[in-house]
Order: sequence, then structure tokens, then C-alpha cells
Amino acid sequence: MEALKEGLFIMVIGMGTVFIFLTIMVYAMNICSKILSYINKYFPEELPIEPKTKKEKTNNDAEIALAIACAIYEKERAKS
Repeated sequence: MEALKEGLFIMVIGMGTVFIFLTIMVYAMNICSKILSYINKYFPEELPIEPKTKKEKTNNDAEIALAIACAIYEKERAKS
């Protein structure tokens, strides 16, 4: 019985330590987020400018024909 009490005591201490650590970590992350959003107002991150390219017109007639053929096949198969 004494070993069970000691085991429970050690378990409570370990879980309490993890809970306290995680609580501190969440608060620290929230504080860092607020600090970085404040800093980002004055020193914004530069976004790379991508050159605009002309959209290439693709010919997908074969894919459309295949889709139509599959639909016709399924319709014929459902009738019989």
C-alpha cells in the first residue's frame, strides 16, 4: 500500500510539473506573438515581387472528350 501512495505522489508531482511548464510556455508564446506583431508594424517583412507572366492557353480537348466518353459509357452501362 505504501508503494501505491508513493507512486501516486510521484505521478502528481510529474503531471503538475508538466502542467506548469505548458502553462508558462503558452503565456510565453502569446507574449512573443504580441511583441512580434508590434515590431512588424515598424519593420514589415518585404514581399518578393513576382513578374507577371502571360497565361499560356492550354488545349485540353482530349481531356474533355475523354470525360464525355466516360459519361456516355456509364449512362449506357446503367441502362442495361
